[in-house]
Amino acid sequence: MKLLVKAPAKINLALDVLHKRPDGYHEVEMIMTTIDLADRVELSLLNQDKIHILSHNRYVPDDQRNLAFQAAQLLKDRFQVKKGVVITIEKTIPVAAGLAGGSSDAAATLRGLNKLWDLGLTLEELAELGSEIGSDVSFCVYGGTALAKGRGEIITELPAPPTCWVILAKPFIGVSTAEVYRKLNISGTEHPDIGAMIEAIQHHDYQKVCNNVGNVLEDVTLNLHPEVAQIKEQMKRFGADAVLMSGSGPTVFGLVQHDSRMHRIYNGLRGFCDQVFAVRMLGERHTLD
Repeated sequence: MKLLVKAPAKINLALDVLHKRPDGYHEVEMIMTTIDLADRVELSLLNQDKIHILSHNRYVPDDQRNLAFQAAQLLKDRFQVKKGVVITIEKTIPVAAGLAGGSSDAAATLRGLNKLWDLGLTLEELAELGSEIGSDVSFCVYGGTALAKGRGEIITELPAPPTCWVILAKPFIGVSTAEVYRKLNISGTEHPDIGAMIEAIQHHDYQKVCNNVGNVLEDVTLNLHPEVAQIKEQMKRFGADAVLMSGSGPTVFGLVQHDSRMHRIYNGLRGFCDQVFAVRMLGERHTLD
C-alpha cells in the first residue's frame, strides 16, 4: 500500500523573539502561513521492521538526521508499531532556506503514517508528537495560518490571509539558525507588532498585513550575508508591496497582488538569484481525510 502526502512550505509573516528560556530554547511569537510550494512525501508499507528514506536531493540525509525518519521512529516507538515504511521525499522546497521544508516533510510523515498504520490519532495528538521533533513541526501538522508561541509548539489557528502572490528568492548560501539566534540582541532590536498582524489577517486587510510584516532575526542574517540584503533591495525596487526574510533565512519573500507586477519581479529576480518561485498562500488547514 502507498500513500502520497503533500508537504507545503511556510513563511513567517511576523517573527518575534521574546527571551531565552531556562531550557536553552528561545520564547517566540510567530505568525506563519503555508504557501503553495510543496515537497511530495510518498509512504510505502514495508514487510521488514525498518525505516528507509529515499531522495534524489544530495542535501537530504537518509538516516536518523532526517526529520521524516525521526517522525516515523517516534510513532514506531510510542505505539509499538512493528511494520516498516519506505519514505520517498521529492524535494521542491529549497533545503535550509527558512521555509520549514524538513519540518513539513516530518509533519506529512506523521499525518500519512497515522493513516497507513491505522493509529487513529487526532491532528492535536500528532502536533503534540511533532513538537518533540522540531519547533516548526507542530505548525506544519496543522498547516493553514496560525500564531505559534512557546518555542513554536503552542498553536492558535487564524483565518486565511488576504489572497496574494508570494515571490520567493533564495540565494545559494546556507544559514545556521543556531548562529543567528546566538548573535541576536533581543533588547537592541525592533520588535514586530504581532497584535496588529493578527488584526490585519482577521479583517482581511492586505495593506495592513504589508505594513506589519517583521522579523527580529532579519538584521542578524543581513549582517552575516550581504547577498540577502541585496535580494531584499531588488524586490523592493521591482515593486513588491512588502518584503521580508522568512525564518532565519536566507530566503526572502515579497507580497504582491497584481499578476503583471508579479511577473516583473519574478523575471527580474531570475537573472539575479538561482532559486525563484511565485506561488499563492494556501491559508487552509490540513485535514485527516
